[in-house]
Amino acid sequence: MTAPIARTAATLSGKGFVVAVPEVYHEFEPAGTVLAYDKVGTDRGNELKTTKYLQHYDDDASAVIEYLVSASGCTGAVGAMGICLGGHLAFRAAMNPLVKACVCLYATDIHKRSLAAGMNDDTLDRMREIRGEILMIWGRQDPHIPQEGRRLIYDAMAAANVDFTWHEFNGEHAFIRDEGPRFDPSLAMLTHSLIDELFYRRLR
Repeated sequence: MTAPIARTAATLSGKGFVVAVPEVYHEFEPAGTVLAYDKVGTDRGNELKTTKYLQHYDDDASAVIEYLVSASGCTGAVGAMGICLGGHLAFRAAMNPLVKACVCLYATDIHKRSLAAGMNDDTLDRMREIRGEILMIWGRQDPHIPQEGRRLIYDAMAAANVDFTWHEFNGEHAFIRDEGPRFDPSLAMLTHSLIDELFYRRLR
């Protein structure tokens, strides 16, 4: 877990939500490992992203959802949220009917079908399984998800009758990450307000 993700989790927790932050690469790295937001950490994360099996990503999501549903203090209304790779994983988590609301920030690889070992995921094909409401947030200057990629995802979600809201901002990849040159504090504040609106309305 990175520091910005920890701060986002703490913010949601401070607003009364029960928050769980799973470690994506627990099969490959010791518990508590933090992959730094630099070339070494990014290279390692990208390597593991296409090493882990797709079913294992989905199994992790199911385990966390089942835990939250049974956790003390949880109402049973479950949400998912993710950033970058986590945005794609949150989107897949939303295929679980227990997920009532989902936030995906510049979700990578959906348009390329390149998540997991074999780099041939089925996310675009399974959108009709989503029953909750989705908030999709993108940066127009994000080189990882170009305009044609965003259009592909938008059209697929619309064709599948997904209940979603779509926002594109003039920002780069990781504009919500409160460290580094791409951070945009104004967009980050606006994004957090959108997240709050969805989660308060669907989960409280």
